[in-house]
Amino acid sequence: MGNATSSAISKEILEDLKLNTKFTETEICQWYENFQKQCPTGRISPEEFEQIYSRFFPESDATSYAQHVFRSFDTNDDGTLDFKEYIIALHMTSTGKTTRKLEWAFSLFDVDKNGYITKTEVTEICQAIFKLIPKEDLDKLPGDENSAERRADKLWAYFEKKDNERLAEGEFIKGVIENENAMRLIHYEPIKE
Repeated sequence: MGNATSSAISKEILEDLKLNTKFTETEICQWYENFQKQCPTGRISPEEFEQIYSRFFPESDATSYAQHVFRSFDTNDDGTLDFKEYIIALHMTSTGKTTRKLEWAFSLFDVDKNGYITKTEVTEICQAIFKLIPKEDLDKLPGDENSAERRADKLWAYFEKKDNERLAEGEFIKGVIENENAMRLIHYEPIKE
């Protein structure tokens, strides 16, 4: 008999996720069932996360981007994602431009987790984003953002910081909200025809 209970999601987690994401109860339960199948331990390792992520980007190398995404969602730093961290991750990376999404983007760019972003870190994330972009889309990028370094330069310029200065979360969010282009540069979205 014990089996039915272990496969059902706890009420608190369900309520919490309904509150904090745009997913419906049905969707969350569906995700949970798949999660149980794929991750009997209830934890996703960085490797498993990379595999899940690479399905979203079959044409490109998503490994380093997935590693950064994983790091930004492993909020308790235990080297795994539980179901809740995983669903929040899916939600954040798939929805519109809310402040929470920008808070997440900040943690994505804050590679060493010290609460500030440097230009070096921005360049590192831009390099990971570039590996996601299929070859034919790269050719369509404007000249001032067609390499990771150029994209990082362009993005950094919006924050009006010197190359050796660092950026706090509030400054990052404000800079992105005030610049439509910055919003587009902080993550990769396939080019719409």
